[in-house]
Amino acid sequence: MADLRIAGGRVVSTFTGEVFDADVLVTGEVISGVVPPGAGPEAAEVIDAGGRLIVPGFIDAHMHVESSFTTPAAFAWLTLPRGTTTVLADPHEIVNVAGKAAMRWMIQEGARSPQTQLWGVPSCVPALAGMEYSGAHLDPEDIDELLGWDGVSALAEVMDYRAVVAGDQRMHDIVRVARERGTILDGHCPNLSGEELSDYLATGIDSDHTKNTPEVAVEKARLGMTVMLQEKCLLPEVVGALTALPQLPPLCLVTDDLAADHIAAKGHLDHIGRKAVEAGLPALDALRALTWNPAQRLRKYDRGVVAPSKRADLLLLDGELADFAVHTVIAGGTVVARGGTATYPEPEVTHPFAGSVHIAEIDPDEFRWRLDLPDGAHDFRALQVNPVDTYTRPAEIRLEVVDGEVRWEGKVALLWVRNRHGRPNTSCVPVLGMDLAEGALTTTYAHDSHNFVTLGTSRRAMRATAEAVLADDGGVAVAHAGGVVARLPLAVGGVMSAEPTAEAVAGSRRVREALEAWGWRHANPFMSVSTLTLAVSPSVKITDLGLVDVLARDWTPQVLDCCH
Repeated sequence: MADLRIAGGRVVSTFTGEVFDADVLVTGEVISGVVPPGAGPEAAEVIDAGGRLIVPGFIDAHMHVESSFTTPAAFAWLTLPRGTTTVLADPHEIVNVAGKAAMRWMIQEGARSPQTQLWGVPSCVPALAGMEYSGAHLDPEDIDELLGWDGVSALAEVMDYRAVVAGDQRMHDIVRVARERGTILDGHCPNLSGEELSDYLATGIDSDHTKNTPEVAVEKARLGMTVMLQEKCLLPEVVGALTALPQLPPLCLVTDDLAADHIAAKGHLDHIGRKAVEAGLPALDALRALTWNPAQRLRKYDRGVVAPSKRADLLLLDGELADFAVHTVIAGGTVVARGGTATYPEPEVTHPFAGSVHIAEIDPDEFRWRLDLPDGAHDFRALQVNPVDTYTRPAEIRLEVVDGEVRWEGKVALLWVRNRHGRPNTSCVPVLGMDLAEGALTTTYAHDSHNFVTLGTSRRAMRATAEAVLADDGGVAVAHAGGVVARLPLAVGGVMSAEPTAEAVAGSRRVREALEAWGWRHANPFMSVSTLTLAVSPSVKITDLGLVDVLARDWTPQVLDCCH
C-alpha cells in the first residue's frame, strides 16, 4: 500500500512537454509510481486533484533568505505555499555581520522547516576587502572549513568579479579551495564579456544571475555558463535573444532578493514564472527553468521531474500552466500548504544576534557635513540613481561651504554611512535622481557590510529615523516631514525580523509605501537603497571608508574642484 495517491490529475512531463492523465503514488518521501488513473496499489490517503496539473516543486538556484527580512524557518513558512520546495541560499548578509556563528545558525534554522534549504558559503566577506569594514572576515582557510559543513552545497556568488579577472590572490585562493572540493561555484558578473569573461570562466565559476544585455546573455550561454534570470533580467529582448538560439540553453529562473511584502502580495518563484511567460518564454520552458534545470544545477538529481524514485516534492496547479497558480504543495511526501496557506504551525523565532548594532547614540552634530575647505561654492562627487535597477553612475553637484560646513539641506539628498561594527568610520555623498520631499531613511540592511546607513533631505528627519532604528536594535525606518511614518524592526543581526511573519510582511509593506510616498519610486525600492553601499556593483558606490570606483577598484575623490 502506498501512503498517498494523487488521483484525477494531469501530469506535466518536464522531459517531453506532454500533459497526460495519471495518478501519482507516494510512499514515504518518494514518488513510488506514476500510473494510469485508478491503477496500482491502494493508498492510505487519497487527494483528489480535480483535474489540476501536477508538476514538480519549484527550485530556486540563487537567493538570499535575509532579503525577505525573515529567518530561514519563517521564510519557508512564507514561500512553501507559493510552491518553492527547494532553495540554494547564500547567507552573506548575516555572515557579514556575525561570521561563522551566523552560518551555523542559518543552517540549523533552515533544517527546522519542510523546505529543502541548501547553503552556499559566502565568498565575499566583506564584499570588497580592504575598502570597507563589516562585522566579519572570511579568508580562504575559513571558506575551506565551511565548505565541509553538513548542509553546504556551493561556493556562493563570487561578486568581486573584478578581483577575479585582475588576478587578486585572495579571491583566486577562495575559488581554488572550492574547486578542489569539487563544489558548485556560483558567479556574479554583470555584462562581463570577451576576454575578461573567458578569464572568469577559466577559474571554474560557471553561473551568473545579474542583469546583462541580450548579446552578453547569449555570449555567456554560448560558453556554457548557466544563465539565471531574476525579475529585472526578464526583459523581452533578453528572452527573445535566448529563445532565438538553435537550442534553448538550460536557463534557471531565480528570485535573488524579494521582500516579505512582495512574496505575500505577488508571490515567489511562481511570480517569476509568470513574469518569464509575460516576457516571451514559453510556459513549458519556464517550468523547466523552475524545476529540472535548477535541480541539475544544484546536483539534486532526485527532483525536478514527476517520476518514480524521485523525491515527492509536488505541486497541484489551478488553471493553465502559464498561470503558475499553486493550489496544493507537497514536500517530501507531506502536504505542507493548501490554497496559499501553510498547513503547519508558524515557527517561533529565537536567535543569539541581539545587540549587533554597536552604536551607543546619535550625536547632536551627526549629519553635519564638515570638510577643510575655504568658503564658497565647490564641486562634489554625487551618486546618480535610476528608477529601474541598482546601477549608479558618477555625477556632480555644486554646493556652498560656509565655515567648513557643506550646506546641503534643501538642495540635495545626503547618504551617510556609519560603521556599526565597532569602528569609528563615517562617510557621505550626495544622491541625485529622485525627486524627494523632506524626509529620510535609516537602515541596517545595507549590502553587504550592513553598516548604519541614513539617506535624507534634512538633518531633523535623518536623526529621527536613526534614533528609531537604534531603538529597534536594527531595522529600517522612514520619516516624512512630520516624523517617523514606518518602521521595520530587524533585531536578528539587523537584517532579519524576530517578529511573527505577518508583522514582517506588514512592516515591509509600510516601509515600501513610505519610500514611494517620499519620492523614492523604484521597481525594487529595497534593493535600490540597500545597494548604494554594495561596492562590487557598478559603477560608483560608497562604503564606511569613502567613495569607490567599482570598475577601477579604487577610491574616487569626494571634492572635485580640488583635483582639477
